[in-house]
Amino acid sequence: MGAIHDQLLLFGDSITQQSGLGFSAPLQDAYIRRLDVVNRGFSGYNTKMALKVLPSIIPSPEQARIRFLLVFFGANDASLPQAPNKQHVSIDDFKKNLEAIITHPLVVAHEPRIILIAPTPINEHSISLANPGQELARVAATTKSYAEATCEVGEKLRVPVVNLWEIFMSQTGWQADTWKSDDPIPGSMSMAQHKALVALLSDGLHFNPAAYQILFTETMKVISENWPDQVPEKLPMVLPAWNNPQAWEAFEAAT
Repeated sequence: MGAIHDQLLLFGDSITQQSGLGFSAPLQDAYIRRLDVVNRGFSGYNTKMALKVLPSIIPSPEQARIRFLLVFFGANDASLPQAPNKQHVSIDDFKKNLEAIITHPLVVAHEPRIILIAPTPINEHSISLANPGQELARVAATTKSYAEATCEVGEKLRVPVVNLWEIFMSQTGWQADTWKSDDPIPGSMSMAQHKALVALLSDGLHFNPAAYQILFTETMKVISENWPDQVPEKLPMVLPAWNNPQAWEAFEAAT
């Protein structure tokens, strides 16, 4: 017998894996008894690795139906080519990999509602402090490019994007319409450390609770704007409420 609850599947790297208290758990609470929120975050993974393991984490529609798929990669892909972590994926391959995930036959079989999440800014100051004497594996300008690439894939495939890069950067006062390509970016070593990024990023890369709260709020906003019938209060409970005799009658008749 297949699962009775449809899934809201989170597919990402360590930021997804560590999202229990700030993102995946609030989603689970919001959709409790309506959808199963499944966290498939994999620390250290880039999109190349994600594609390799995708067949191992996507159930068949007979096993469980995926109603939502949230895809959140880029933080590791955006590592510099020479970085010792060896997580770098070129920006062209990054876009191809995101497309391949979204259009993979195992995913398409579910006809899920898909949301892309763009990688966030980084704080080079905090990363440098956490790794004294080492060259930076990531820089702010490169991460910006991978966030833009995520938005390009979303536009191409008509998939909504939570542009966390711009949302986080707006808290630093950064404005896209006035920024020039040779201007420094908040978070880079060429500018003073910004307190907004310190508040959002625990080590310059991973999230503090405040960042997860933003991700949750913005994700729910995208769902309500694109699929208003899928907000939690519009979805029926999968199994009867204890005090709903009509629902119990229908359930007993069906079973």
